[in-house]
Amino acid sequence: MTPVEVVPFVREGLGNSSYLLRVGRDQAILIDPDRSTSRYLRDAEARGWRIACVFETHLHADFVTGSLEVAAATGAPIYLPAEAGAGFPSRGLAPGERIEIGAVEVEAVASPGHTPEHLSYVVRAPEPAAPMLFSGGALIVGGAARTDLISPDMTERLTRAQFRTIRDAFAGLPDETVLYPTHGGGSFCSVGSGGGERTSTLGRERATNPLFDHDDEDTFARWFPTTFPGAPDYFFRLRDVNRAGPGLAREIPMPPPLSPEAFDRERVTGAMVVDVRPYEAYSNGHLPGSISIAMREVYATWLGWIVPEGAPLLFVADGVPLREVVEESLLVGYERFAGVLDGGVDAWAASGRAVERVELSDPDEAARALDAGAVAIDVREASEIGGGKVPGALELPLGDLEERLHEVPKDRPLIAYCGHGERASTAISILERAGRGPLVNLRGGYGSWKRRMGTSAHPRRR
Repeated sequence: MTPVEVVPFVREGLGNSSYLLRVGRDQAILIDPDRSTSRYLRDAEARGWRIACVFETHLHADFVTGSLEVAAATGAPIYLPAEAGAGFPSRGLAPGERIEIGAVEVEAVASPGHTPEHLSYVVRAPEPAAPMLFSGGALIVGGAARTDLISPDMTERLTRAQFRTIRDAFAGLPDETVLYPTHGGGSFCSVGSGGGERTSTLGRERATNPLFDHDDEDTFARWFPTTFPGAPDYFFRLRDVNRAGPGLAREIPMPPPLSPEAFDRERVTGAMVVDVRPYEAYSNGHLPGSISIAMREVYATWLGWIVPEGAPLLFVADGVPLREVVEESLLVGYERFAGVLDGGVDAWAASGRAVERVELSDPDEAARALDAGAVAIDVREASEIGGGKVPGALELPLGDLEERLHEVPKDRPLIAYCGHGERASTAISILERAGRGPLVNLRGGYGSWKRRMGTSAHPRRR
């Protein structure tokens, strides 16, 4: 008997996992794939596995599904909750349905809360003997996925459904059941304290997950929403994209290289310039009005949060792999690529066009500027600020900055900071577009301030 083998694919920036499972000698199933599908297809081919079908636990809010892409490449059918109302060819599953594939049985278990249609999948096989629970966002290591992404009117109802899911949905499964969640720590979609661990067992979660500590539904309904972090704007539009079914990424053309003149024409007619270089490079010279979102694991999250939906994108990349930038942009639903600046900022400057710069300041320089009247702006999440901040700093999380610009002084120098420098660079680009300044990025973020100055530096500032 061929044992089931589980291959996780972790998308660290989104805090999510997809899973490829061998369910027979050469058969496999894929659970909750994102739009970066080449990795699944390559891995299956390298292992000699054929992807027989794809399962979705729910309509995702934090990434565009890759199910249609995989189905187009392999012919595999797509299984998802019937209540999702998918607008593309698929097989809708009802709670309690069981599908036999290869040597395994897959049972659909109703687990609403994160979304109303949510299903989890229990995979049973002769080997290993313990069941496997692919729980989506219904149960994660140390928590569960948030319940406020459908609409404010539904949050309480979904939170109460989440309480019942935790209490009842998996009650018949043994403690040794292996837990494979889609969402995980680090995701704005989730609430959990799994310490970076992606998998667990039901027994461990029953003993340590704080959601199991609540016996009263009313108390849970009041408490759980208070634990949610900020929600990126794109979370509220991707669910509909995934219900309708996205287009195939392979059919979307790459951004063409553009001369400074052609790039400028696109820019002045409404395309958004996204500078994906490291924040130090942006500080040393960038196009006026560009948005700094350094290419890194969380690039897609900040692109979806900061850049308007449907905006045509122009990229300043200067050595950053363009295919990676495009793949990450597609992941959160951006498909209109107007071009990439050929020759980069050097070519732009050589054409006689203006280049802006931002000062990078060390903690000593920043402290002197604060004494002289500058204002510090902390763009981290509230959960991070609990560990300390620059005394007197305005607390304006990056995701809220644009709508809270009225709180930013117009007549003072501004020193933005975050954990390391990347989010502060994005904040500075937003502030520059709004006409604020002069602007400074605290080199190394709050960590450098704390190491050099300590949390009690400048105690007279409040």
